Amino acid sequence: MHGIDVTDIETPAFVIDLGALEDNLRILGEVQRDAGCKILLALKGYAAFSTFGLVKKYLAGATSSSPHEAQLAREELGGEVHAYAPAYSNTDMTEILRFAEHVVVNSPAQLRQHGPRVREAGVDIGLRINPEHSEVAVPLYDPCAPGSRLGTTRAAFDAAGVTAEELDGLHFHTLCELGSDALQRTLVAVERGFGDVIPKMKWVNFGGGHHITRPDYDRALLVRLVKDFQQRHGVEVYLEPGEAIGIRTGILVSRVLDIVQNGAVSIAILDTSATAHMPDVLEMPYRPDVVGGALPGEKPHTYRLGGLTCLAGDVIGDYSFGAPLNIGDKVTFLDMAHYTMVKTSTFNGVRLPDIALWDPRTKTHQVVRRFGYQDYKSRLG
Repeated sequence: MHGIDVTDIETPAFVIDLGALEDNLRILGEVQRDAGCKILLALKGYAAFSTFGLVKKYLAGATSSSPHEAQLAREELGGEVHAYAPAYSNTDMTEILRFAEHVVVNSPAQLRQHGPRVREAGVDIGLRINPEHSEVAVPLYDPCAPGSRLGTTRAAFDAAGVTAEELDGLHFHTLCELGSDALQRTLVAVERGFGDVIPKMKWVNFGGGHHITRPDYDRALLVRLVKDFQQRHGVEVYLEPGEAIGIRTGILVSRVLDIVQNGAVSIAILDTSATAHMPDVLEMPYRPDVVGGALPGEKPHTYRLGGLTCLAGDVIGDYSFGAPLNIGDKVTFLDMAHYTMVKTSTFNGVRLPDIALWDPRTKTHQVVRRFGYQDYKSRLG
């Protein structure tokens, strides 16, 4: 982050640091160049299209999980547009084929239903495989957990009689916020299960979950793995990170509306919400970092940070501060650009945070989106 000044920022607001975003994109661009692969923005993780002018300078395109994401990619980003979903209706596929160059299906049944139509449209068709190799510790985010609905196992592949001639490529996704060592282990499993199919493909998509822009990520190993895979199998490799693009680029600025006491617990009620504005806090769950905040009891003044909805569990967590919190004080949550902005809701009619861009060169911010009543009403009928 490049030192965002929150003094004049109205709350609640997501603020994206354009300098930090470009730092990440520059790293991804270097990996793409050195490995000779293509890197796509995963819109499910980061979809702030007001920054796509910057993104398109470095990345080859985007991958989508729905017709709406595919349309956003085509309209706002350009480059290659890929699509994958656990299943497509015929209507979905009609929409997807207006925008995508690659369509990945999840199962042999979906391949047989949609494959001929996809190829007739001049679009590449791929199948998501499940190498049955888990690397992810959190079950909610483990795409290869036993019984997973995501991807086709080799047994299912063979049982359905899928042939290489039906496919242009394969796709797998086993990682979540992991290093290149986890990819190295995954590739062993992928080649063990589908090594006879891979050389017959045009491309293989290594999916997402690659923590490429983390400071301790071994990018040299990633480059070696990709180059070796491409050379041995004669295929083109794609990577589709989401978090690696948005990590450490955004904040959520909130304000203390009230402070209440319940026994020994001091509770600061904010103008933001875990439930509506950062749902992964409750779903994973996890504890977001707060500027100036520490673990309970580490600093003199401990507060429970509560959200604005009426859900009893709308609580972000307990934090301690060096000075007492007062009504009107700002509380800033870190790392809120990826998998947060894309998952907000209007539960309780709580206003969505503004979206603003911080320019470190001018030390100024620009609000690019302010939400209101019509955004809430338009989702209802």
